[in-house]
Amino acid sequence: MTATGSILVIGATGTTGSRTTAQLVAAGHRVKAAGRRGAPLPGAEPVHFDWYDPTTFAAALSGADRLYLIPPLGDPAPATVMLPFLRQARAVGVHRAVLLSSSAIPEGGPAVGTVHQALPGLFDQWAVLRPSWFMQNFTSTHAHADSIRAYGVIRTAAGNGRVGFVDADDIAAVAARALTDDQAPNAGLVLTGPEALGHDDIADILTQVSGRPVVHRHLTYEQMRDHLAAKMPLEFAAMLAGMDRAIAEGAEDRTTDTVQRLTGRPPHSFRVVAERELARNS
Repeated sequence: MTATGSILVIGATGTTGSRTTAQLVAAGHRVKAAGRRGAPLPGAEPVHFDWYDPTTFAAALSGADRLYLIPPLGDPAPATVMLPFLRQARAVGVHRAVLLSSSAIPEGGPAVGTVHQALPGLFDQWAVLRPSWFMQNFTSTHAHADSIRAYGVIRTAAGNGRVGFVDADDIAAVAARALTDDQAPNAGLVLTGPEALGHDDIADILTQVSGRPVVHRHLTYEQMRDHLAAKMPLEFAAMLAGMDRAIAEGAEDRTTDTVQRLTGRPPHSFRVVAERELARNS
């Protein structure tokens, strides 16, 4: 698309933010990479930004006409800080916003679902990315990946439920298109990989790719909640354990063609991503 301003990526050092920034820069777009300590990424302008410090908003928005939005992590009511920022963005000329949400959170639902509901009323061009669970949860710095490295164990209350796990690189590719195509999707987009897998399947693939045994340990909802509560507030632990329970009940057993439609190529399989990520991290 023809644009005169920059793309502001909020959360630019995160899993999808860093990848989206890299893809936008590689395609020749001007990018402002925002984070609490700035985000010094190759080819992008680092910008200090803090959702909880409104004095950082104006400088971050200066010169930007499009936004990629990563909500504040762990905030059960992100709309409280996000909506004032988005109104300010609209007032200074931002015309397109792409929000990262989750397949587990519907429009108007809890947490970022409230922001999803508000976005079409704030911007003429918009998209809400609702990816399934990240494949990188098993290979990067997520609790699952830490447990796999330390103990060869994946602990969930997901039972035999299946998930259309998605590659963060594919999410970033969709984000880049949603930000730069001539017309924004103006829709919520559920993103998945090419197949729905159970956590037993994930453990088997990781065993084959890494050469180290990995097993899936099936926990009850209560066991998972209590396990997580040792590391985080009980309310948040209960929410995450509840998401596992929803997986066990079939809530994430689906695949979509969104990655193919928006990028023109099929999404990556978990085996391909595991081979790539484990080689990258070795």
